[in-house]
Amino acid sequence: MPKPGIVPIPPKGPGYYSALDTLMGNRLEKPPKSGYAPFAINAWPFFDADWRYVESVPNCQWTAVERLKRLHLSERLLLSTGGEFWVRYTNETNSRLQAANNDFTLAHVRQYADFWFGESLRVYGEYVWADSFDEELSPVPPDVDRGDILDLFVDLKLGELGGESVYVRGGRQELLFGSQRMVTPLPWANKRHSFDGFRMFRHGKETDVDAFWTKYVPPQASEFDSADDQQTFAGLWWNDHSKKGSSKDLYYLFYDNENTVSQLGIGRAPFQTHTVGSRWSGNQDGFMWDIEGAMQFGRQADRDLVAGMGTVGFGKGCPDAPWSPTFWMYYDYASGDNDLSSGDAHTFNQQFPFGHYYFGWMDLIGRQNIHDLNAHLYLYPNKWTTMWLQYHHFYLAEERDALYNAGGVAYRHDPTGAAGNNVGDEIDLVLNFHLTRYSDILVSYNKLFGGKYLEATANANQDSNAEALYLIFQQRW
Repeated sequence: MPKPGIVPIPPKGPGYYSALDTLMGNRLEKPPKSGYAPFAINAWPFFDADWRYVESVPNCQWTAVERLKRLHLSERLLLSTGGEFWVRYTNETNSRLQAANNDFTLAHVRQYADFWFGESLRVYGEYVWADSFDEELSPVPPDVDRGDILDLFVDLKLGELGGESVYVRGGRQELLFGSQRMVTPLPWANKRHSFDGFRMFRHGKETDVDAFWTKYVPPQASEFDSADDQQTFAGLWWNDHSKKGSSKDLYYLFYDNENTVSQLGIGRAPFQTHTVGSRWSGNQDGFMWDIEGAMQFGRQADRDLVAGMGTVGFGKGCPDAPWSPTFWMYYDYASGDNDLSSGDAHTFNQQFPFGHYYFGWMDLIGRQNIHDLNAHLYLYPNKWTTMWLQYHHFYLAEERDALYNAGGVAYRHDPTGAAGNNVGDEIDLVLNFHLTRYSDILVSYNKLFGGKYLEATANANQDSNAEALYLIFQQRW
């Protein structure tokens, strides 16, 4: 998986890498290999999990999960299976900044099968069942999808270019590119994003090249998901990782949504966006940087669109210090519109982002019409416990534009601009306990201290402050 932003440098060397290792006195010389993340949230799709190392592990040392991977059914036929059970309890005060509390539980089960016929043909399928229980507010669409196909595609090798294989993928698939600021499977969601379409890719030791043309697949609670023919998402992505410790991206994204959407009197769709962006990130001697920017052109409703976004972050990791701290400072910006009645639109369209990761765990802020000054601190009290502290200060880019949430929905708006631009401050505390090599418990406490803008735009059924408690258990196989 490409490295996202705000990346920590975890401790290495001899130690106990899970709670079970500690109880059993199983001291390891280095972190154990796995195709899954040692964290409750696995960002990359399971079809990108790398289990090739299993081939070099003696059979007598395989874990129960490793015995499900790289099964040689014949000389050319290879099978891997696996999945995940995930449950999240949520307690929200002033949920979605409404004057209402929301206490509920989300759960999902995923199961996949991955067939390889040599290197020339691959068939991958993944089932998902996701549901919500005891909610007091209506669940958001990604919360509920009772039995569906998350992924079902075929990879066909077309040949080789520059010594690397070129593949075409057709079918339903998750998409993940670069920092995930623009394109993500949405790992936090109970049901992740899917797209129907085609992707051609060549991934090599120095460069990766991807091209895709898809239709977005919105989740349906009790019906079989089908692609929305009104939403086309396509693009080109190039990544250069030829220099150790450095990564460069250049990308073009095309998003055409022909549906009609109006929020708080603002015409949000139909729209057609062309986004051109680049990113440079790296790590040298524990000093890290992450710089990304994009310009956007097209049409929003009946207006010409010119917009942009940018982010700059610098970090320092000290893996050999006590608790192995990693510290980051970031500034994030996405343009807004100072005159919604003019013939030009300037509100950045965030595409399909991992907003939960970048703009706070409350999911109240999206990458649209926003400034965000944020700081992050990772700590490792031991090798199986991750502590992540965040602070965000939010203020609007344009006072007359709306405030948009993590899903890009406008939910507060003062067209006069009299409410100002001070949205507020958010703090987030995340604790992940790695129980075994394939299971975790995550606890997160999050609070938004509303600023003058939220206070001024709140009606009798709304509030300016909010807090949330999340408790997650996951087991993978």
